[in-house]
Amino acid sequence: MTVEFDPQGVCSRHMTVSAENGVITDLKVFGGCDGNLQGISRLVVGMKVEDAIGRLSGISCNGRGTSCPDQLSIALKKLL
Repeated sequence: MTVEFDPQGVCSRHMTVSAENGVITDLKVFGGCDGNLQGISRLVVGMKVEDAIGRLSGISCNGRGTSCPDQLSIALKKLL
């Protein structure tokens, strides 16, 4: 299953995340801090969706109340 997601309140503009059997198989993030988002992508591929949500949910960037990882957790919840 693949989800297309447009994050709110962060620098990244679009996320495409895929999972099979509850495991993240691919993540593409457009916009935002390229190196950091490539790193996050490499870290979460192969991770269980639920585990990634638990680790990323609630992270705030510069007092915004959200972040690219937090927005990714919202996108991942759509895969459940």
